[in-house]
Amino acid sequence: MTTTDATAGAPSSHTGLSPQQVEQAIRRRAQELYEQRGKVAGHEVEDWLQAEAEVTAQRPRPAGRKRTVVVKVAGITYTGEYDSGLCGGYKPGALKAGQPVRVRFRDDKIFITRADGLELEARIIKQEAER
Repeated sequence: MTTTDATAGAPSSHTGLSPQQVEQAIRRRAQELYEQRGKVAGHEVEDWLQAEAEVTAQRPRPAGRKRTVVVKVAGITYTGEYDSGLCGGYKPGALKAGQPVRVRFRDDKIFITRADGLELEARIIKQEAER
């Protein structure tokens, strides 16, 4: 089991769209942000997290649905999926993009320590190393 510091990403919802459609929408918006910044490299994670926050904020979020949270740990971006009805009162948006958080890993799970000291447990569904 590892506990380390990480940077939080924004939660998202799959409501109304398939995970692939959500990712495509995020990818398009991140590309727009990159272009708006003058195509300056080195801000890929920030662009992605901002795009994810914008895209998912536009989607309705009913309770008890699968949602995702993104954290970056030591150059690796992890996407975790959790059930909004079983998350111990975690409110989407409580973890802000770029906010330092503590995390630990066990098997295919990531545990993110929230500001209230409780942990948000998510199943790791994707991990991507920095390029």
